[in-house]
Amino acid sequence: MLDEECYVIRASKRGDKVKKRCEWVTDDQLYINYHDIEWGKPVYEERKLFEMLILEGAQAGLSWITVLKKRENYRAAFDGFDAEKIANYDEAKIDELLSNSGIIRNKLKIRAAVTNAQAFLKVKEEFGSFREYIWGFVDGTPILNDWNDVREIPVTTPESDAMSKDLKKRGFKFVGSTICYAYMQAVGMVNDHTKECFLY
Repeated sequence: MLDEECYVIRASKRGDKVKKRCEWVTDDQLYINYHDIEWGKPVYEERKLFEMLILEGAQAGLSWITVLKKRENYRAAFDGFDAEKIANYDEAKIDELLSNSGIIRNKLKIRAAVTNAQAFLKVKEEFGSFREYIWGFVDGTPILNDWNDVREIPVTTPESDAMSKDLKKRGFKFVGSTICYAYMQAVGMVNDHTKECFLY
């Protein structure tokens, strides 16, 4: 466990009220840890970038906490988000996943994970890495925003529009602009911690 993660957990257990967080964070410890340790921090590791793309697509129509609570089940069910393995899933594997109560059993989303793994590998082949491709939408540098209130944060931006359009052109599924913007926030391509948040 990361030292930072240990600190966050200890601080929360002793009722540390000093830290102010973004308004969307509930008192669920899983949510607190996600906000404090992951959300808005730049991600460059290929497998993690792929994992978050799949999980953001799985969230469509649901709350993020629902996905977070199932994330470890997803990692187990989807071979640790190994894109090469997922790209080769056959119908038997898809049926197996559809019977797995530990994940979101939506046939379109499960099939999209396979399709997206195949598209992900093609992007890696073309650009040398998925990181090089996806971070290109922000010129390789995180966008640091300056929001006073969570209600100011947009659900789409010109960058997420461009990302969505290009991903769709390359065959990706469940990559609408709203999903793409949530993805950008999740992997730190954009930092949307509000001014009152201790991570601003």
